[in-house]
Amino acid sequence: MILDKVNNPKDLNHLTIKEKKILATDIREFLIEKVSANGGHLASNLGVVELTIALLSSFDFDEDKVIFDVGHQSYVYKILTGRKKEFDRLRKYKGLRGFPYRKESKYDFFETGHSSTSISAALGMARARDIKKETYNVISVIGDGSISNGMSLEAINDLGYNKTKMIIILNDNGMSISNNVGGISSYLSRISINEKYLKLKNKVKHCLDDTKVGNVSFKILSRIKDGIRTFLVPSQYFEAMGLTYIGPIDGHDISLMTKVFRRAKNINNPIIIHVVTKKGYGYQPAILNPDIYHAVPPFDPKKGVVKDKKETYSSFFGKAMVKLASQNEKLVAITAAMKDGVGLLEFFQKYPNRSFDVGIAEEHAVTFASGLASGGLIPVLAIYSTFLQRGFDQIIHDVCMQKLHVIFAIDRAGIVGNDGETHQGIFDLSYLSLIPNLVIISPKTIKEL
Repeated sequence: MILDKVNNPKDLNHLTIKEKKILATDIREFLIEKVSANGGHLASNLGVVELTIALLSSFDFDEDKVIFDVGHQSYVYKILTGRKKEFDRLRKYKGLRGFPYRKESKYDFFETGHSSTSISAALGMARARDIKKETYNVISVIGDGSISNGMSLEAINDLGYNKTKMIIILNDNGMSISNNVGGISSYLSRISINEKYLKLKNKVKHCLDDTKVGNVSFKILSRIKDGIRTFLVPSQYFEAMGLTYIGPIDGHDISLMTKVFRRAKNINNPIIIHVVTKKGYGYQPAILNPDIYHAVPPFDPKKGVVKDKKETYSSFFGKAMVKLASQNEKLVAITAAMKDGVGLLEFFQKYPNRSFDVGIAEEHAVTFASGLASGGLIPVLAIYSTFLQRGFDQIIHDVCMQKLHVIFAIDRAGIVGNDGETHQGIFDLSYLSLIPNLVIISPKTIKEL
């Protein structure tokens, strides 16, 4: 196996593109073997194998810094930064963490577990670099779900306005692009980050700016170019925010990504590189069922994941919601991109008009629930304890101060085990107890629930 030869990022420099493609296959086999034995996040990691190889082939993380948003897709990065021998104890007590952990490796630069923090943290690192007059690159790797969160948008607003040099890699596994559009877009991307192209563009603008006719001509040419790019690629939003947009490019093409990443290093503006990947890539069961294979218990790789039919608090809650909804038309359900995890799948299927998935936006979910309540409905926001922390202010200001009837079904409260400290729900009783007009009920059994 090529993987046997790779023990640190520098070893990638000795591999050809052909060998790196074989390495990608080796890594997928390794991931399936280890995650099926220990459980963990599989589909997301299968999708970023080539992306991670290209990233480590393009940057020197003895100097440069990278932050993986959420962090559950960092297994490949861990494998290639000297930790593959520790995967037998993945997500075990005193074993390898399932998320980036600064004490675990010098290559883990920031600890992530909650979504949408990477751009803010990376921007802070980049500003610290500039103040200290250092020159390393800072990269944020963020998914299409996480980038829609308000915190990401706040960070992009700051980044684009102040023009800090930084690279965002948008890992988009939520869409597909036809070959023609993808090919043309990749071609335009290679042109748009070519140093000769950028210098020529600036010279043309400088020359044409000297005359009134020239100024008008440049504006017309710019509009034509922007019109073509708008038709072919969804760049307008990011460019309007002040970022240089590159993409979309094939997130499973190591050679193309390496070229783009290496050229991007030489641009002093903030850049967003739009990379399209397929979740679960290389393992058919995960491709067909990316939700099931997002986070899995131990399973037989040949048979695939078998859903546990054992009654849990989450599954019982879901059944109770369906039953109560048939008796009360005012009952509605909200989730922040976790309807399966919190047991609301059946409710969403039976009552689509009373079901709301707001995406990875916990603060919005709480205030949205308060709006529903003020409109005379009974909203139930089902949410993991660790993620509800993000809505602390909204619980106080938008729900409890107004004494609105909102129900929080807090899942994964207390010690939740394998995912580590970023996912433990150990603070909920403490911080919720501070808030007036809030009743806390903690059922000790399913029957009590």
